Amino acid sequence: MKNSEILALSTEELNAKISEETKNLTKLKFAHAVSAIENPARITVLRKDIARLNTELTKRKAAAASEAK
Repeated sequence: MKNSEILALSTEELNAKISEETKNLTKLKFAHAVSAIENPARITVLRKDIARLNTELTKRKAAAASEAK
């Protein structure tokens, strides 16, 4: 997921996407533990995407908190 795609999402969509991607990561990890998956690098990519989403969410929360003051 590109950063421009992340910036285009609303805060509610960010939360939903984080939840969805976390579930996908869990499923992928279980599948990899049971048997080797075709592309194990997908786990790393998914983890980094979740981190990018969380970073943007944190930025938005900090911006909202600074505006409230």
